Amino acid sequence: MDVNQALRGAGLRSTRPRQAVLGVLWGSGIALTPAELAARPEIESVDRVTVYRCLAALHAAGLVHSVVGMDGAVRYRAHDLHQRGCPGGHPHFLCKVCNGMWCLPDQGLPRVEVPSGASVDGKQLVVHGACAACRAAVERTP
Repeated sequence: MDVNQALRGAGLRSTRPRQAVLGVLWGSGIALTPAELAARPEIESVDRVTVYRCLAALHAAGLVHSVVGMDGAVRYRAHDLHQRGCPGGHPHFLCKVCNGMWCLPDQGLPRVEVPSGASVDGKQLVVHGACAACRAAVERTP
């Protein structure tokens, strides 16, 4: 499946900005902020507002997933060309060094009491730390 097929399969028009944003996310393997995306050479000709709009459309269509990093920035990642993003509802691991993001097995998130009369629209658990490769690199540094 290519980027155009994924966009059309998700019910989106295949525009040049959407192709560029989704292509970079699929090719990067890490979670990127909108600013980091806008700085990529493949996207630098796309207006920053358009990058945000593309991310919103891709997220709503289920092609990308978002998590909030330890720095408070929202980061986006697409899993690969053969999956339609991440369905969410399960924990994720976000490396604070390389911004790599991995889905963790669904372990049943803890039960949380919500205020009386409130409704829950979703849940998200992000585990922050250093991935094995980054930990090994730090340990090798004298």
